[in-house]
Amino acid sequence: MTESIHGGAGRRAGPRAIALVGPFASGKTTLLEALLARTGAIPRQGSVASGTSVGDASAEARAHQMSVELNIAETAFLDDRITIFDCPGSVEFAHEAEAALAVVDCAVVVVEADPRKIPALQTWLGMLEARGIPRFVFLNKIDKSEMGVEEALELMQKASRAPLLLRHIPIRQNDIVTGFVDLALERAFLYREQAPSEVIDMSDPDRVREAEARYAMLEKLADYDDALMEALLDDIEPARDHVFADLVRDFRDGLVCPVLIGSALHGHGVGRLLKAIRHEAPDITAVLDRLALPSAGEPVVQIVKTVNAGHAGKLSIGRVLRGAIEDAAELAGPSGPVGRVSSLLRPTGVQMVKRDTVQTGETAGFGKLDGAATGMTLAAGKSAVPQLAPLAAPEPVMALAIGSIDRKDEAKLALALAKLSEESPAMVVGQDADTGEVRLGGQGEMHLRVAMERLAARFGLSVEQRPPSIPYRETIRASATVRGRHKKQSGGHGQFGDCVLEVRPQPRGAGFLFEDAITGGAIPRNYIPAVEAGVLDALKKGPLGHRVVDVAVRLTDGSYHSVDSSDQAFRTAGQIGMREALEQCQPVLLEPVLHVSVIVPSETAPRVNMMVTQRRGQLLGFDARSGWPGWDTVEAEIPEAEMAGFIVELRSATSGAGSYTARYDHLAEQTSRTTTPDGRKTNARAA
Repeated sequence: MTESIHGGAGRRAGPRAIALVGPFASGKTTLLEALLARTGAIPRQGSVASGTSVGDASAEARAHQMSVELNIAETAFLDDRITIFDCPGSVEFAHEAEAALAVVDCAVVVVEADPRKIPALQTWLGMLEARGIPRFVFLNKIDKSEMGVEEALELMQKASRAPLLLRHIPIRQNDIVTGFVDLALERAFLYREQAPSEVIDMSDPDRVREAEARYAMLEKLADYDDALMEALLDDIEPARDHVFADLVRDFRDGLVCPVLIGSALHGHGVGRLLKAIRHEAPDITAVLDRLALPSAGEPVVQIVKTVNAGHAGKLSIGRVLRGAIEDAAELAGPSGPVGRVSSLLRPTGVQMVKRDTVQTGETAGFGKLDGAATGMTLAAGKSAVPQLAPLAAPEPVMALAIGSIDRKDEAKLALALAKLSEESPAMVVGQDADTGEVRLGGQGEMHLRVAMERLAARFGLSVEQRPPSIPYRETIRASATVRGRHKKQSGGHGQFGDCVLEVRPQPRGAGFLFEDAITGGAIPRNYIPAVEAGVLDALKKGPLGHRVVDVAVRLTDGSYHSVDSSDQAFRTAGQIGMREALEQCQPVLLEPVLHVSVIVPSETAPRVNMMVTQRRGQLLGFDARSGWPGWDTVEAEIPEAEMAGFIVELRSATSGAGSYTARYDHLAEQTSRTTTPDGRKTNARAA
């Protein structure tokens, strides 16, 4: 490889930041381990299965053997420092990648040749394409794959808008992958366990395969280079530095997506990946261009993760985009000052090494910035700064009603929940206005389970949990006229209130209406508001046990006592009359109905349609998802009571790729149902 690409002006200098992303269980954390071991950041490669990896070091990640948060580690390869953001692959924790993707120079999409993971691969590639982030594909577990690389490439191309550019082909002996051929270098390499590959001579069959695959690679590059196209048409072998220049330019511009192969578990292909990152990935100037941040000005840092580290306090991890940040520097965010840095730390998994200064392009932990939050832009000084990459937390798809078992722990629980939601912005804490329940919303069953485990292990809290109450309502079908009379004599002034109420149903969604039709002074004007207040009291809980809505009440007559009547007496009379009227007006139960937009791979849309109808839902239609070939958006209305477990079933049907958004739409009379979709009995009263 020529100096112009590998050692001189073609290669950009400075610390790099890369993201490891991809479908769940594709080997991202194992690849992180292999990269750290190959570069000497750790003495030997650990494993997720044995609990010895740098990443996934939290108790929850170890227990479930999966990434449940963003892992961050720093290493050095030759003369370059590299920060690696290992992003969880599970859709329930994928939001952890959002803030990190705003600051990375490029991404490595780790995937295996598995048709079931193609929808998830398309989701990750689409996320990177939308952000303009250059991306490599690392085809992992090549030693276990029964699918040929060319076949895998054809399968994966369905998930990528940009052409996938095969850079390596495997060398096989007795159906075992023993090495690979680098199509750009035109060299063959023999894999060595947990060590750099060894250059070997190509066999004649491999040379033929290499020539065919290399020509296919050059053809794709020629689509963006007229000079290379002319050389191929004239059957002229292009200069190697010309080919490498095209590879670098087209990768950085996002025109192609290079595909490298290997096995993270055995350290195969790791060296070539490191060299590709070093020589082909852009530096931080590309990030500045994406964020429209000038290269000159006060130091700026973008926060990618928040950690509440017990006695050590709050740690905000971010990448310095411009300038240098020193220990004790004062920083400000979009709303003003956020605090003074108490310490600077270099992260490698859960291990932190103290440092004095963080330079442009480097990533560090900034201690005790109480006003900082994940996704926030900070700058040196006290003046407010513009937000560069706003972080939009996804809407919860599952929720739990929670409470402390010991009432004296309620304040402690509130503080713990605030810290958890600070670490994971996709974890939403709120209190229901009707039921008073504290609700914890998240991205799925495992997301909420991990939160419960952290409340117990980290904060020592015993928490009760249950499904949230459904906000049912009541209304009436018929009209009635009743007299509400309250008379009580107990010595001295008594209590007397008397009112006649005409009660009738309102159209759905019309709300409550109170009409004053008193004539002739049957009830003094000053007592009429008390009657209305009593009616409203009765509507708070109807005969079926829920708030009553869409009712009109007309006050037509009544009587009073000059001594014993009072506001409280007429309020009680209003309550008595309204409760009697509701019993006579054929009360019915109303349930909230949600408008649900389900996004799924097209082949699973029929299954989703069935799920909707099984849950008493109404299909409104479906259409192709704009800009996403092979995906559909299904629109439906589903009762909120039927949404329990919907996200679990949806992800099971779509190999984890499906998602949905829901919003309240209207109230409807509850239709008869004896069991929920998962077979549980329900005693909900039907209309």
